[in-house]
Amino acid sequence: MPAVMSNDYRSLTWECADAVAEVVLRGPGKGNAMGPDFWREVPEVFTALDQDETVRVVILRGEGKQFSYGLDVMAMMNELGPLVMGELGAASRARLLELIGQMQRATNRIAHCRKPVIAAVHGWCIGGGLDVIAACDIRLCSADARFSLREVKLAIVADIGSLQRLPYIIGEGHTRELAFTGKDIDAAHALRIGLVNTVYDSPEALLDAARQMARDIAANPPLVVQGIKQVMNYRTDSAVADQLRYAAVWNAAFLPSADLAEAIAALSERRAPRFQGE
Repeated sequence: MPAVMSNDYRSLTWECADAVAEVVLRGPGKGNAMGPDFWREVPEVFTALDQDETVRVVILRGEGKQFSYGLDVMAMMNELGPLVMGELGAASRARLLELIGQMQRATNRIAHCRKPVIAAVHGWCIGGGLDVIAACDIRLCSADARFSLREVKLAIVADIGSLQRLPYIIGEGHTRELAFTGKDIDAAHALRIGLVNTVYDSPEALLDAARQMARDIAANPPLVVQGIKQVMNYRTDSAVADQLRYAAVWNAAFLPSADLAEAIAALSERRAPRFQGE
């Protein structure tokens, strides 16, 4: 790989210079929402970054005004729709289990990348966005950042990594509060609970700080830095893997529901959902 390189995909772009790679989320959904392209392309890119010995650190950020609105529900309906609507047989539930596993692999590849990954968050970071930054090693944000673990509002048990990784980052109580309420929190709140390390005044200051931190890390012995990450990950890897598998099995069994259908209908009709517990 040359010292400077750009590689374009539909859902992201990435560039590498001076041992630091920048991965930029870019949609194509509104607010860098995560559709089929994202779940397919992220594992490819982070596998390449993991294997590229010229890369020592990765920065992950969003293009435009947001980090990510999370799962692009409408874009995913071609794949998810037939698997979550109505009565399903064993074959459909097995396919749903497989699809959830494929989506989990995107955040797992970020977490398992040997190189430290710094999340630089500005604007909204919702649902799947939290899954992604929970898989990163360090999280920084600008003062305009907003966070929400919003799956509960869509009648979904989050299953891509936030429920498994966030307790190690912000603790059980804060994770449960975010997951049960689906509420929004601002950058100051995120800093108080330890979701982010530092808040910067502007997206520009955030990016400057993330790049400086990446350079500081890249200046250290790369095998030692990678060893630190692998040793620290070892504490939690097996537990997270077991929990992800359990979440996938749970949703393969229980995700299809009348409440989920109501959530999707309310989303498309731009109204508040009316959940019945069915």
